[in-house]
Amino acid sequence: MTADITVTEPIAAAGTATIVAEIAIVGGGLAGSLAAAVLARAGHHVVLVDKRAVHPDEFRVEKIGGPQLQMFRRLGFIDALANAACRYDRVLNVREGKVVDVSVSQAYGLPYADLVAMARSQLPDPSSLIVDDVTAIGCSDDIQHLELASGRRIDARLVVLATGMAGALGYKLGIKRRVLAERHSVSFGFTIARTDGTPFDFEALTCYGERTADGVDYLSLFPVRAGMRANLFMFRDPTDPVMRDLRRDTEATLQRLLPGLQPFLGDFRVTDRVQNWVMDLSIVEGHLQPGIVIIGDAFQTNCPAAGTGVARLLVDVERLCTEYAPRWLMTEGMSQEKIAEFYSDPDKIAADQQSLKMARFRQALTSRDDISWNVRRRLHFLRRRITHRVDQMRPGWLAQVRSALRA
Repeated sequence: MTADITVTEPIAAAGTATIVAEIAIVGGGLAGSLAAAVLARAGHHVVLVDKRAVHPDEFRVEKIGGPQLQMFRRLGFIDALANAACRYDRVLNVREGKVVDVSVSQAYGLPYADLVAMARSQLPDPSSLIVDDVTAIGCSDDIQHLELASGRRIDARLVVLATGMAGALGYKLGIKRRVLAERHSVSFGFTIARTDGTPFDFEALTCYGERTADGVDYLSLFPVRAGMRANLFMFRDPTDPVMRDLRRDTEATLQRLLPGLQPFLGDFRVTDRVQNWVMDLSIVEGHLQPGIVIIGDAFQTNCPAAGTGVARLLVDVERLCTEYAPRWLMTEGMSQEKIAEFYSDPDKIAADQQSLKMARFRQALTSRDDISWNVRRRLHFLRRRITHRVDQMRPGWLAQVRSALRA
């Protein structure tokens, strides 16, 4: 029997023992908050459950550009994103003290917590956010039952699990996480400023590693409201002493690892705490179950250096919330066969596979020291330099070629 969603009780009523909704989303990070906003704005009765009313500040600071902006625009969030972030349009790409090329395209930089706040602000009814902790989920072909730490209960036709890398709930359901590459990458994040207080001579800059032994993929510098954000991505043993050096003496260690950075950066200082994160590549198993679907990092983690995390997440949200969930709700039941349609979606599969492919490519391009990868690395940057020089001599040529290839 399917619940009658037209007789649901108000979500905001604190004394309500059981809340009835069409869709319950567990996890109010970016994936869950975006999914809730998309579905609620389409008229679905959605509850979003998270332990915190305001997402806390954390390590991640995102830069959003390229195809990601197109997806934010299609989902209807582009204006809210622009209002919350710092825009920049040119990225100077350098290696070994020389300009590789210049990327010219619209992009935005903002902390992950601000990105989540932006997504939550798009909820038509703020009371659809329930600040509580889901302690158990019971799934079936019909109605899903969620138990909350407060003693309340949620009954919903569909549960969307968007809990990131927190796996306790999934584990209770028999969903396991399989590690594909342990300690795959290390990321550092901090904010910098010039010691003399003057602005940098660039809007944004990417400096690529110079020696395979250093394990440095690249340093990305881009503006956020707090200043110039620095994200450093490495493929190196997290226990290596250089990790300690980067935390304790960041300026000197960066100059040692990236000597070609000095002419572009000048004298600088770190203005906040240096944080770092070690990332495993992993994917879930046992996830095909009736009544529950898993999205974002809860399904598959990403290599931060590959820059595919937000793109993958947006594909999950767009395909689930604009295609599958609305169609599933039009008929009775929430069978395993319905849920399987999402996991078999070609766009989702392609995004997941591309994310893993780029993770392995970035690691090999950074660290592999055999002849074939040495040649490939040289050709990679040489091709970019030549293309940039030709585009300087014939402005607009590169854009015309790219447009023709897309046609």
